[in-house]
Amino acid sequence: MTTPPLELREWDPRRVERSLDADQLEALERVDIRVTPHGGDRYTLRPSSRIGVLTTGDLSVVVRPKVPMDRVMFVLAYTLGIWDWVRDDPALAGDSDVMEAIVPAFVHHTERAIRRGLRQDYRVEEEALHAVRGRIRFSEQLRRRFAIPLPVEVVYDDFTEDIEENRLLHTAIRLLSRIPMRPERWSRELRGLIPAFAAVGVGSYRRGAVPEVRHHRLNEHYKPAVELARLIIDSASFELRHGEIAAASFMVDMNDVFERFLRTALRDALGLSEQEWPDGKNFRRLTLDRDGHIGLEPDLMWRSGPGNTPVFVGDAKYKHLKPDGFKHGDVYQMLAYCIASDLPSGLLVYAAEEHEPTRHVIRNIDKTIEIAALDLSGDPGAILEDVGRIAGLVREHCARGAIAVHALSA
Repeated sequence: MTTPPLELREWDPRRVERSLDADQLEALERVDIRVTPHGGDRYTLRPSSRIGVLTTGDLSVVVRPKVPMDRVMFVLAYTLGIWDWVRDDPALAGDSDVMEAIVPAFVHHTERAIRRGLRQDYRVEEEALHAVRGRIRFSEQLRRRFAIPLPVEVVYDDFTEDIEENRLLHTAIRLLSRIPMRPERWSRELRGLIPAFAAVGVGSYRRGAVPEVRHHRLNEHYKPAVELARLIIDSASFELRHGEIAAASFMVDMNDVFERFLRTALRDALGLSEQEWPDGKNFRRLTLDRDGHIGLEPDLMWRSGPGNTPVFVGDAKYKHLKPDGFKHGDVYQMLAYCIASDLPSGLLVYAAEEHEPTRHVIRNIDKTIEIAALDLSGDPGAILEDVGRIAGLVREHCARGAIAVHALSA
């Protein structure tokens, strides 16, 4: 008889009574589920903002989000730029866990993408061959094989299936096929896709550094499958011990999801470019001190003018905000952003139910911190409407910031 999974909800502690061995305790901690022992087989498990599934030994854990799963899938799909492709996918509409929602969608869109065969493209290859192909790399030939004619160091363009898009799909398929699933059907369907990728390598991607793919007319049909594959590679992991899988997990960090969604949706609502409203990795670094040692990385920033001067700064917080429940540390952080960017105000946006914006004027320094909430519990239309309201607040802060920048440059 299969033991049902242990169900948790993000941030909510739950007391359980069952035996946990050392490997299981370590696996729980590794996915940010804090374990507090109470003696014997009694524990309190407290998950963080990471939702998903963990399987280790005879223990299976599901961490569900606070908001309905279909809202989570909307936020994920919108951030990945594939909402128009997947909005009618029935797998994304139920109250399943995050892996049960993503895997069927990934299988479906991968099957659609490769229905007419794997996409091929040119790829630059550098090899040592016994016959000339492409161009000879003379500098490498002299450096590596001085006075030895063969093999020849060459570089050539190879028209192949072994391209980045296919590697991402193949890697995601291989990762998921090693994670136990309920129902077993999806494991079978994933394994059934593997033969199609026989000529494609498996990428050695690091979590958090999965390459982006530039989508265009020739590979647009791959987009939903590729973007889901990138999410899967960032979220799935397993640990081997003595050649066997000791633990497997598929976890999505809602902190990161909310931050990326808010940044993307506000950029769209404001009609800005990625240069004007950059992703975090593309920020020109802010520093708090004159020597540039104390770096700062706000989640939201609007840059304008020939010098890409900041005219707005903000931060996203995936925390539960009660009328008086914001964290003072968040305000201190926001104040540091305002000082470093030399702006008169900043905006903190929490993921919370409806909450009237509040403003805090900081004494002695003439800075204002505004706190607002974005409600993720509504349907997609309501969420985007709420984003539009937040965009209006951003414009107000931007107007004040532009006046301040103009005054400084005058």
